[in-house]
Amino acid sequence: MEELANLFHGFAVALQPYNIMLMIIGITLGVIIGVLPGLGGANGVAILLPLTFSMPPTSAIIMLSCIYWGALFGGAITSILFNIPGEPWSVATTFDGYPMAQQGRPGEALTAAFTSSFVGALFAVIMITLVAPLVAGFALRFGPAEKFAVYFLAFCSFVGLSKEPPFKTIAAMMMGFALAAVGLDSITGQLRLTFGITELLNGFDFLIAVIGLFGIGEILLTMEEGLAFRGGNASINLRVVLQTWRELPAYWMTSLRSCLIGCWMGVTPAGATPASFMSYGIAKRLSRRGNNFGKGEIEGVIAPETAAHAAGTAALLPMLSLGVPGSPTAAVLLGGLLIWGLQPGPMLFVEQKEFVWGLIASMYLGNLAGLIVVLTCVPIFAAILRVPFGIIAPLILVLCAIGAYSVHNSTFDVMLMLVFGVLGYLLKKCNYPLAPLVLAIVLGDKAEEAFRQSLLGSQGSLGVFFSNGLVSTIMALRSGRLVLVRDPGRL
Repeated sequence: MEELANLFHGFAVALQPYNIMLMIIGITLGVIIGVLPGLGGANGVAILLPLTFSMPPTSAIIMLSCIYWGALFGGAITSILFNIPGEPWSVATTFDGYPMAQQGRPGEALTAAFTSSFVGALFAVIMITLVAPLVAGFALRFGPAEKFAVYFLAFCSFVGLSKEPPFKTIAAMMMGFALAAVGLDSITGQLRLTFGITELLNGFDFLIAVIGLFGIGEILLTMEEGLAFRGGNASINLRVVLQTWRELPAYWMTSLRSCLIGCWMGVTPAGATPASFMSYGIAKRLSRRGNNFGKGEIEGVIAPETAAHAAGTAALLPMLSLGVPGSPTAAVLLGGLLIWGLQPGPMLFVEQKEFVWGLIASMYLGNLAGLIVVLTCVPIFAAILRVPFGIIAPLILVLCAIGAYSVHNSTFDVMLMLVFGVLGYLLKKCNYPLAPLVLAIVLGDKAEEAFRQSLLGSQGSLGVFFSNGLVSTIMALRSGRLVLVRDPGRL
């Protein structure tokens, strides 16, 4: 009952006129970001994060999370109408969404995609509402050793679940650890890896690194590939929406299965992309019309969209309750919380109830607002692709530069952003994943601090990481995760 009362209080916070306005703005910006290939939710949140510095933390995170919801919705528009995945997780949607549009059924495909996305996100938000307080309460028992075990589990999960070879994932993560070590040592107070540059006394600012790696890196890569948009028309009328909604209940089992897959993949943290492909593959295997998948089957749109949104939303559960992000976008949001002076983790539910429950309530409202916006404004968003990329790319670069400069009002940060942009471009060209790098930058110093505090308390004995049932179980989960994912036959 206490959680229910907190949720109603959260709705009172989220329903303030100022926050509702930020929801609509965030959803609209997010859909635009999702429509434009090469950006994505993590990039959009990173680029626009500086705009929220003057806002109250609750309002800021509501706007940023709505940008994320909008990006999830927007990726389906280009996938279905233009066969251009606006997001990585939208690739599976093109398999049947684009053939449906070619057959003269774009309204049906878009309605199915948007509605399935809403259902998947709603399922995940309900799970967060019910589970997050329990996870946070359990996490209050964590000391330094337990915290390090959780961080270590997150790092190992990225190694085990990454689609790239383990060597490349570990190499990217090691690079993130090196970047996180720059600056003042939190234990001894000594300077590390600053090379006499005074601007690096506080280390690399997380926001500068993310804007460069995601924003500039993606733009450079897209410019090299010579992406060109094709114009197109699309509309959704009320008759098509109602007719599609009457058909969707017949696929309730596919939706439920996709919700469960998405939530699991979001928490673990595998992410939305593998969740969408896994859900599509299982749906194709179990469906009575599996042979028709790839030719314009509506079930082939429902499965990946439901799973992708469930995974994208569920990734916020470990971020809020444990301080461990479940996706690159959650990592960016985690960095935003730290900038605003909020420490994600179990104490967040005790010390900042208004913030946490306002965010959870905004998830319900933001997804509902996103569904309404995309159903009514598809022609407008589709028309964005008629703008030449040669005009859009410079605008994005300017936004990145403004965002980087506004962090500390320093041109050094803009130069550093460009360096990170080139680094992100090179890593993408060599197929090195950026998500483990971002995770290591965000959590590297915290994991190091927890590790060293544990060793100081145990006088240098590694047995502290197996000193009780809780920390031993978490460390055992880490070993089992790597074995299960990399070599399932050994379990």
